[in-house]
Amino acid sequence: MDLLKDLESLQFEYGVPEEDRIWLYLQGRSRGLMIEACAHATFFCKLLCNLRASLNENQNSRQLSVVSLNAATTEELKVGIIGGGHLGKQLAHTLLQLVPIPAESLRISTRRPETLGELQKLKIKCFYQNANLVSWADVIFLCCLPSQLPSICLEIQTNLAKTSIVYSFVAAIPLPRLKLLLSHTNILRPQYRFGEDSVNIWGANKEIIAALQDPTILQATCPYSPAGGIILNIKWLEGVLYAVLNICTARNMAHSQVLQLLSDLFLSMHFEDCGKDAASCPKFQLTDFVSQAYGKNFSQERTFPWFDLTAVQLRETPFSQHLSSSPLLQDHLTHLYCDSFGISLTNEQPVISTGSPSQ
Repeated sequence: MDLLKDLESLQFEYGVPEEDRIWLYLQGRSRGLMIEACAHATFFCKLLCNLRASLNENQNSRQLSVVSLNAATTEELKVGIIGGGHLGKQLAHTLLQLVPIPAESLRISTRRPETLGELQKLKIKCFYQNANLVSWADVIFLCCLPSQLPSICLEIQTNLAKTSIVYSFVAAIPLPRLKLLLSHTNILRPQYRFGEDSVNIWGANKEIIAALQDPTILQATCPYSPAGGIILNIKWLEGVLYAVLNICTARNMAHSQVLQLLSDLFLSMHFEDCGKDAASCPKFQLTDFVSQAYGKNFSQERTFPWFDLTAVQLRETPFSQHLSSSPLLQDHLTHLYCDSFGISLTNEQPVISTGSPSQ
């Protein structure tokens, strides 16, 4: 097949009439959305794996420590995927190889598990038991059709633990509706919009995993990058931060410890703009996440409140203001994102756009 791949007659565009070729950019957009979705889900799972490693170490030693996003974990994150279509399969392969999630910690529930033979050969459990999957998993990715979602939500809502994180790729169902269907608030839903840059950089002949190891493509998926014409609503990144806060609250961690842990997790990447020493880097403060009035009487041992992640992604928060006003914080988060995929940025590789991509 390698000898045939460059033949014009085998290309997707070959049979498309000239008058219809103006629509071929939609193919690039579809692929770009798939790559971005898998990239952001991978980053999120890497972050949670790292968080669990830090929490385990903190529990054992009573001391916080910095752990690389590529470090091995002692307590595996359990990930469930509902939906075995193209997105569900691509996501499973990506999480398996790039987080990496061990096969025994990744399960898929789909109406046709017999079509997932390739994943089953990799020792991933594939079945049709949505409620059982949700009871088992820490993070549940919804990769189903919009028409299927109401019945799935009805089936799983009583099996969702308060700490379960539901991560929805069902773009047609808005967050308020999803919150109502699930009777659950610990939900993340990335939103994407198309920008003016329509250049197709997404590598039509590359597998998703290979594409995410390409520095140009990977940098285009950065939360602050408009490259490739697909822009992530930055409220997703806020939701990720508050999801981490909820995990720590569930473990009854004092907010002072949580702030130190978050600074270690998110702000430990240093670069030239940080100055000559790490002391010049930003550190998270209580009022970055709660209002000054609410945090005024916080004792050092008090935990953060439980946050409604749907509200975080729909409204302005203290962190919204902090993030938008701090280019240095944006730089740290961008460097962390790329580093989690093994790509280091230099001053000659700017990826942060001017202005907010969330509007």
